[in-house]
Amino acid sequence: MELTIRDYYRAAKRTINPALTTLDTRNHALHGIAGECGEIHSLYQKVYQGHELSKERVMDEAGDLMWFVMELCFAEGIDPEEMLEYNIDKLRKRYPGGFDSERSLHREG
Repeated sequence: MELTIRDYYRAAKRTINPALTTLDTRNHALHGIAGECGEIHSLYQKVYQGHELSKERVMDEAGDLMWFVMELCFAEGIDPEEMLEYNIDKLRKRYPGGFDSERSLHREG
C-alpha cells in the first residue's frame, strides 16, 4: 500500500484529541515534537553506551515525530502537501544545483 502525505494526514488527524482547543492542540504538538526529537536523539546517544541502534525503534520514534508535525499542521490550518512543496521550493532557490557548502555558509536570508 502506497501512503501519500495527505492520506497520512487524514489518518493521523483522526487520533487528535478533539477536546483540546486550537491553542492547546498547537502546544501539544510543539511539546510532542520536542519530546520525540529527544527520544530519537537518545537512541543514537545510547550507541555510545554499547546499545545497538534499531531501525524499528528509529521508525517508531520518527513516526511519532511525524504524527506531531501533522497535529501542528492541523492546529495551524496548514496543508501538509503545500508545506512540503513550499520547503522544496525554498531549497531549490537556496541550492539550485544541489547542495553546495559555499552557498550553505554564505546564504542570503
